[in-house]
Amino acid sequence: MIEPDDNIHRYCALQALREPDACRDDVLVKFVRLASRVLGIPGSFISVLDDSDQYIRAAHNFGLKQTTREESLCRHVVDGAAEMVIPDTWLDGRFAAHHFVTGAPFIRFYAGVPLRNREGVITGTLCVTDSEPHPFSAEQLATLKMLGNLAMSFLDAWHAAGFIDAVTGLPNRQRLIRDLHQLTDSPHRLILLECIELPRASELARSMGMGPVEALFKDVATLLQQRLRPAPDERLYSVANGRFALLTYPESALTADRAVGRMAGISAGLSEGLSISLTPHGGQVDFITGGISPEERLRRAASALYEALSRGVPAMTYSESADVQHTRDFTLMHDFAAALCSEGGLYLVYQPKICLRSGAPVGLEALIRWRHPQYGELSPVTFVPLAEKTELLHKMTTWVIERAIMRLVRLRNHPIQLPITVNVSLNDFARDDFADVLDEKMQQHGLPPSLLGIECLETERIVENPQAMSGLARLRQRGFGISLDDFGTGYSNISYLGRMPLDVVKLDRSLVSNLATERASRVIARSIIRMLKDLDYVVLAEGVEDAETGRILSEYGSDQAQGYFYARPMDDNALDAWLLWKLHETCR
Repeated sequence: MIEPDDNIHRYCALQALREPDACRDDVLVKFVRLASRVLGIPGSFISVLDDSDQYIRAAHNFGLKQTTREESLCRHVVDGAAEMVIPDTWLDGRFAAHHFVTGAPFIRFYAGVPLRNREGVITGTLCVTDSEPHPFSAEQLATLKMLGNLAMSFLDAWHAAGFIDAVTGLPNRQRLIRDLHQLTDSPHRLILLECIELPRASELARSMGMGPVEALFKDVATLLQQRLRPAPDERLYSVANGRFALLTYPESALTADRAVGRMAGISAGLSEGLSISLTPHGGQVDFITGGISPEERLRRAASALYEALSRGVPAMTYSESADVQHTRDFTLMHDFAAALCSEGGLYLVYQPKICLRSGAPVGLEALIRWRHPQYGELSPVTFVPLAEKTELLHKMTTWVIERAIMRLVRLRNHPIQLPITVNVSLNDFARDDFADVLDEKMQQHGLPPSLLGIECLETERIVENPQAMSGLARLRQRGFGISLDDFGTGYSNISYLGRMPLDVVKLDRSLVSNLATERASRVIARSIIRMLKDLDYVVLAEGVEDAETGRILSEYGSDQAQGYFYARPMDDNALDAWLLWKLHETCR
């Protein structure tokens, strides 16, 4: 009886061989010609047999191309798992009346050996035939066996080189694409599974080397086969490091959600005595062959997987609308990368910070804007969150800083010169050379560091990152002002105050927006401002949109305010004009 795993191996092996492949079959033709020449038998062929048919993969002086399994002589070799020699078919009761003996190709002599691959699966035969009877010596049979082994070694190497993942032993991405090409016009389902986050795998490889990580991928492949238990006509593939695919049918019990469920809560071996918990996610697409390419089917499954990853859910089914949005986002980031390297499109606006005692502007916050050639004016909420997921965030920060410095240089020693604050992410703070590079840029232009302020985003992640905290400390030591953004939006904000090197604390608009109408908001804001002033911070309230709110903030002790009541963000030219008007006494 064939065990389930043997069934899977046999199915995979047969799938690889029964379809034509010009380069492979050209080599096999050379094998059968060699067999005929060495053995002195005119006809020779290599056959592949599945459950229903025999396929002649290569032949020399043998005209058959395909037969049913039942009528093939080779099935006796495969079923018996041993060589078979028939010196004269007319004298063999099994074949004397066979229509391939009594009719074309008139087989009178037959000798065949099984082709057994490295997994022990018999996929077909190497045979020699003639229309005349022949004796066949033990030496000739040994030669035929040797040629069969050589042919099978070639097939194993061909299969492994092109279609097998070297780490997991599973069919690879190229094999999946080939199999998708060869599907019949019936419904199918493609499931893509990611069991370990690729950045995490990269970190493991960096710290432990590739050996343990490859052992992890191999163990994950084994766990998938054990947990998913794919049927013989369902195939598991390794399409990338840590990413797997399952080709099945819509009526299958296996969906992306169920596959993830079967893998949830288990661990895979990283090295001896060390394992890692898996965090599986899945995406699936159901399709009927035709209309779209195999590469597009795989891309759609990947789109569903990315959607599951971005939403933080176990699995998703392909959605055309979500895919369109992802495609737009990708295009947008491609355009954004180009815009960062060219003039035009991207520009800065500046929102003034107002001293609540004097009413005069005392600083500016630099904000990026984008005038897209196709989509027009884009809000930062459209593209900044996308940039945060890529290496473009660092390039964007560099772009903003360089433009802000250009303004500071242009207005050096001018009465309307004001300090500029830029938003900086954790990844920049954590760079060992960030403070040094920034300090050097300011020195090159003869500007004091106090003219450039740094505003912290992702505060909680910064506090939890020693490199980022160290980077903040280096910035402050060099004289750059440090602001904490969005204070008051979470319960843990107060704990940051004693841990971060800060100069300015910005009150979030959620604390400010209802001061004029809600007593509770006033009580909370007054208490927070008093606490911050007792700790010697400069307090800046953002989102001020009316005079009464500004008056209350001033009464409670807030130092500065920012919001549409005072000024909207302005580009360079509008800001220069506005500052000349606001500071006209100073500019005389």
